[in-house]
Amino acid sequence: MARIDRIAEPWGSRTPYGPGETWPTRVDSYLADGLTEEQIDRWVQSASILHSNGDGLDIAVKDDRIVGVRGRAVDRVNHGRLGPKDLFGWQANNSADRLTRPLIRRDGELVGTDWDTAMDAVVGTVKRLLEEQGPSAIAFYTTGQLFIEDYYTLGLIAHGGIGTNHVDGNTRLCTATAAAALKESFACDGQPGSYTDVDHADVIALYGHNVAETQSVLWTRILDRLAGPNPPKLLCVDPRLTPVARAATVHLAPRPGTNVMLMNALLHEIVRNGWYDRDYVDAHAVGFDALKTQVEKYPPEVAAEVCDVPADQIRAAARLVGTAERLLSTVLQGFYQSHQATAAAVQVNNVHILRGMLGKPGCGLLQMNGQPTAENTRECGADGDLPGFRNWNNDAHIKDLARVWNLEQIQIPHYAPPTHAMQIFRYAEEGSIRFLWIIGTNPLVSLPELRRIRSILGQERLFVVVQDIFATETTEFADVVLPAATWGEKTGTFTNADRTVHLSEKAVEPPGEARPDMDIFLEFARRLGLEDKDGAPLVKWSDPEGAFEGWKECSRGRPCDYTGITYDKLRGGSGIQWPCSEDNPDGTERLYADGAFWADPDHCEEYGRDMVTGAPVAAVEYRAMNPDGKAILKAAEYLPPIELPSEEYPLLLTTGRTLYHFHTRTKTGRAPQLQAAAPEVWVEMAPTDAADRGLGEGDLLEISTPRGRVEARLRISGIRPGVVFLPFHYGYWDAADSGTGRAANELTITAWDPVSKQPLFKTAAAAVRRLARADGVSTPAPTTTASAPVTGSLPPTRGGHDAEAGELLPAGGQA
Repeated sequence: MARIDRIAEPWGSRTPYGPGETWPTRVDSYLADGLTEEQIDRWVQSASILHSNGDGLDIAVKDDRIVGVRGRAVDRVNHGRLGPKDLFGWQANNSADRLTRPLIRRDGELVGTDWDTAMDAVVGTVKRLLEEQGPSAIAFYTTGQLFIEDYYTLGLIAHGGIGTNHVDGNTRLCTATAAAALKESFACDGQPGSYTDVDHADVIALYGHNVAETQSVLWTRILDRLAGPNPPKLLCVDPRLTPVARAATVHLAPRPGTNVMLMNALLHEIVRNGWYDRDYVDAHAVGFDALKTQVEKYPPEVAAEVCDVPADQIRAAARLVGTAERLLSTVLQGFYQSHQATAAAVQVNNVHILRGMLGKPGCGLLQMNGQPTAENTRECGADGDLPGFRNWNNDAHIKDLARVWNLEQIQIPHYAPPTHAMQIFRYAEEGSIRFLWIIGTNPLVSLPELRRIRSILGQERLFVVVQDIFATETTEFADVVLPAATWGEKTGTFTNADRTVHLSEKAVEPPGEARPDMDIFLEFARRLGLEDKDGAPLVKWSDPEGAFEGWKECSRGRPCDYTGITYDKLRGGSGIQWPCSEDNPDGTERLYADGAFWADPDHCEEYGRDMVTGAPVAAVEYRAMNPDGKAILKAAEYLPPIELPSEEYPLLLTTGRTLYHFHTRTKTGRAPQLQAAAPEVWVEMAPTDAADRGLGEGDLLEISTPRGRVEARLRISGIRPGVVFLPFHYGYWDAADSGTGRAANELTITAWDPVSKQPLFKTAAAAVRRLARADGVSTPAPTTTASAPVTGSLPPTRGGHDAEAGELLPAGGQA
């Protein structure tokens, strides 16, 4: 059989199947240099880390180098299939430009050093700041690509050892709304559904979720259902004509920023037509009357005017989800990265609560994650949550965590919610945070309004540590750079978007002096001398399995209970879904069967927030509203976007992902097949918008907002009129001309959803103009206005500041 080109055909061949049947196995593999499986020295068990699907795979090793991958046929997630990033992304491990030794800033330049010198500078600075200002001067900004063992160790050190509340990750940019929406509706995080719901559903609704590009193997599963008997119907909500939209029974393309209006109209029709389970709602939910009153204001005609979607299409979509016998709904960034992100995502939850479609095959709800281990940041306390889904506003939960860590309760900060990423950078901007440790992420491409982020990280008074596997735009602003091991070079566990826990074994040694992340954290804790209340070392483990056992104890009795999982249990077979304990030793496929929720006031993770202001709901208020721990139907009023088109900026800019890259391309940009598939940034525009402006395919455009400009070639696509799209992956580390702006986040706005605190990447007022035609003929440029500053090139990094321990300007000093 001829080998399929998995760049040209990213989802591979079809293996059709029908409702209730098992998804057939198809094992995908890729080996470098024409190798055959017989030539491989060993296969090492793992799972993919370049998306949130969690595809089980084995790593091929020859001569102590990674040389390929093969899908695991036994794994429940992918049944052997791999996507393009799985097949080719591993090549970044072998890249010649890996960071292999620590770097430290001397005379304004980063130079090589040894681990003792680097850690002396890091630890010395932390000790001095703790003496001068206390824990609030210290912050950690981490990633969605580490392992449980790394996150839990860091969470213990930061929250329990140092006592800082400033711990969050870049998961704030992609998965924060998933957690927030689940906590608003069920008072606790945890995805109710399972990927196996695809096997049973008769309707699949995808809200702002371009699954074909963000989770290509899950889309393969859907495609195989569509190719089989009795296929499901699809609802797609997306302003772009994506592969999902092309396959949809109903495609709604609303104006960006109008998702709450659209969802309220769908709920209006569901309630008006009686397409809900009143018995289920009465028995298992609170808030129906308030929701009913709210959605009465949003008939399809009202939504059609605001969303610019025909009322008949809205009704057709409502009928699809309102009359489905087995409804699976998924939600992702199209809803999450907007000004009413949580409010919109909660309305999707409301559909399932109203219809009683939870905890049964095909009746799934997945508030999706964007990163491979985003779920673990939330579980383990390495983002704006406490470990084990404990409630920061419940003293009994803090007392229990103090017991697990053998600390005094007062040592664990819980005077306010843990600080979210956007606030961390604001505190750094204002000068109260003086030490920022950035781990496995590249905020100088991924955060909004990059000119501002460069200004923050460029301050002399801020000591910046960057822990990564490659030099990036962000390492250029570091005082110390720590070289880390990555996937395949260390052992650990991680959990995908449907709660499936995988073990990833160490396959090869890291390059040079690079170290596993957990080992770096352990060395940091040892040098700081962190102790428990009895004077013993705070961190009790020294290897990944020991850390996992520590995490299991922390999770005991909590919703995300891991106590029934061991490394040995994960070896050889499939991943296992939590909760997994003595009561359910094989894991739990779906949550909330029979209307049993984790919403009891004494057990829940959060009491909820005001949907407009984000203010936390008080414990007494929650107890009065939901004393029996039922699901919560939470209504939301539509509010217009923060930034609307104007005469100067007549378009709406939205940003997103492409199938072939992950985040800021530090890995995928070094995989030849992936980089060749999407080598440069582009901008998408509707045919009518292009025609009105006399623009043609391939023209070089300048895209500007009040914050900056970028340049990109035009692709005329099926995006809705009035909207332009830029992929956000492209920065400057590999740019031939670093003076040309090409990072989409030069243009995005510093604002966030009030509940989840997730930044807004989907709505910004924008303008375009042609710089040159596709044939290379230039267009004269007008004078640049102050409202659209020329940005994009990396400015000078820190000058003259050496990274000696404690060499800091006063908090009020001029950067």
